[in-house]
Amino acid sequence: MKITVELTILLLGWNKIGDVEAQHLGDVLRNSTTLTTLVLGFNEIGDVGAQHLGALLRHNRTLTTLNLDFNRIGDVGTQYLADALRYNTTLTTLCLWRNYIGDVGAQHLANALRHNTTLTTLDLRDNQIGHVAAQHWNVTLSLTASKETYNARQEIDEFIQRNQQRNKP
Repeated sequence: MKITVELTILLLGWNKIGDVEAQHLGDVLRNSTTLTTLVLGFNEIGDVGAQHLGALLRHNRTLTTLNLDFNRIGDVGTQYLADALRYNTTLTTLCLWRNYIGDVGAQHLANALRHNTTLTTLDLRDNQIGHVAAQHWNVTLSLTASKETYNARQEIDEFIQRNQQRNKP
């Protein structure tokens, strides 16, 4: 008797997963044909781990949701993820709430979204994003204009003002 496991959702939050473990996960899941949701929130994944998860995003063709909330991903790791988004055609939701993403990382994401047509939800709450990145987001939203553009711009401005107030010494 042969047993086949078709894993579609993998929840690994709160497991102290760091860069090495993220590398192993990225390698193992890269060619998965069934996984649609990967939750790695509340771990210890940094820029190196994000690099390997970016490689996963470049190659995997079934993943629609990647949750990396509450990790240690900074601008460098965000660049790896953004580079992967340029080529990924399946991811619809990317959660990066409360990492260490600043203006540079947000700019990388804005530039990537000029090429990506599938991502519909990007959660960047509670990062260190300021007005410099807002300019890149406004340009990106202008290039990908829809009925929601004005509201999105207003929400981005409010989001940035809130973050700046929180990050004041």
